[in-house]
Amino acid sequence: MQLTRAGEYGILGILYLAAHHEEPVVMLAQIAEAEGIPESFLRKIFSFLAKQGLVQAHRGRSGGFRLARPPAEISLREVIEAIEGRIALNVCLMGPRACDRMDRCPVHDIWREAQGALLRELERHSLADIVARGAAAHRRG
Repeated sequence: MQLTRAGEYGILGILYLAAHHEEPVVMLAQIAEAEGIPESFLRKIFSFLAKQGLVQAHRGRSGGFRLARPPAEISLREVIEAIEGRIALNVCLMGPRACDRMDRCPVHDIWREAQGALLRELERHSLADIVARGAAAHRRG
C-alpha cells in the first residue's frame, strides 16, 4: 500500500486543523498556504472528508473548516481510510473471495498478520498524538 498524493495532502490538511482545533474555523487558503498544497486540490479532499464525517464545512464570508470531533478521537487510520479506502496490503485481504489461492497460499497468513499490525499502529495514533509529537519535535529542533 502506498498513499496517493490526495492521502498525503489530506493527512497534512487535517493535522493542520487538529493543531488549530481551538479556532472556530480555519480558512482553506490558510491551510493550503501553510502546507504547500494547491487550494483547489485541498478543497476536493476536504469536501470528501466532510462527506466522510471527519471535518465540517462552514460556508459564508467567515466560513472555513473544522474537525467534526476532537483530535484525540480521530485516528490516523480513519483519515487514511476515509481518503484512500479500506487498507489492504495485498488483494487477498480485500475480502473472502478476493483471491482463489487463499486456502493454499503460504504467504496469506503473513500478509494478514502484517496488515493487522499496521492497522493497529495506525489506529493507535490520534490526530492529537501526532500534533503533540510534531510540537515536541519542533521544540527540540
